[in-house]
Amino acid sequence: MSVAPGLQPESWHLLSLLEQAPGLQALGGTLADLADEGHPVVVGTADLKYSNGLVRFQDRHPDKYLQFGISEQHMVSTAAGLATTGLRPYVATFASFMALLACEQIRTDVAYTRQPVRLIGHHAGITLGFYGTSHHATEDLAITRSIAGLTVIAPADTAALAAALRASVDHPGPVYFRIGRGRDPDVYPAGTTLEIGKAIEHGTGNDLTLIATGSMVHPALEAAAALTADGYSVGVLDMHTVKPLDEGAVLKAARGSRLLMTVEEHNVLGGLGGAVAELISEHGVPVRLHRHGIRDQYSLIGPPTHLYRHYRLDAAGVEAEARDLLLAGAR
Repeated sequence: MSVAPGLQPESWHLLSLLEQAPGLQALGGTLADLADEGHPVVVGTADLKYSNGLVRFQDRHPDKYLQFGISEQHMVSTAAGLATTGLRPYVATFASFMALLACEQIRTDVAYTRQPVRLIGHHAGITLGFYGTSHHATEDLAITRSIAGLTVIAPADTAALAAALRASVDHPGPVYFRIGRGRDPDVYPAGTTLEIGKAIEHGTGNDLTLIATGSMVHPALEAAAALTADGYSVGVLDMHTVKPLDEGAVLKAARGSRLLMTVEEHNVLGGLGGAVAELISEHGVPVRLHRHGIRDQYSLIGPPTHLYRHYRLDAAGVEAEARDLLLAGAR
């Protein structure tokens, strides 16, 4: 099928893009595979089929693909309507437009009516760097967590994204997926599986447990490895499902570690750190919690790599933040 003049499915332009961002290929490819297998999947996007890799789905299933143009709110409302017919709509746009711009439609048309719409917010956090504040999504976890009945998932890498998409097909109710720009380093092997609402434990730590989500899982694992090499006992929880939170895993870590540190590419208010703080305070667990992320400010504008370094959200920064916490906890 011809996709667009000068940008065919096998053109070097598109292949180069997908090679640089394999997560994009996982998004379009996995959804196309699900459609091949007979699942009632339909897919839509708001004029971003190249940015999110859904051109791969369009190429294989043009009859199940919808292009909404720059009309995100309309896309979400239409997805709610499609879901009432027995279809499983997966609709995608930049996370800032999905969670912020279309918040009312998510709440009223999708979540309130309990429709099984899958909302994909890609290029979340500060991954859009130079695009600036209008395109940064550092509030979306707080927004989506507060919407009743909405499941919130932030996969760590390409394999986890594919696994989460598969796990969501028969999941009841609506789901918000928070993903980056498809360039996250590999954490899991291809073909991995995950259970929605069940954290993945990477070791336990008597000194510190890092609770990370999405793009921050790999830096947290790198930081934990460096700290472990220096004699600290450090565990990591991949909290891919931010809502519902795996309460058992969090409480186990809180009771078994001297310190907890959440790590998220998000404002420290209302996201993963807020969810963990609410839980441990309600259960009265006496453990110190440090929330690491963007500290209640509009993120700066610049290359994503520079922004991660500035906010201590790369591996070196997470390690440094954790060392500061460990030193403070020892005093």
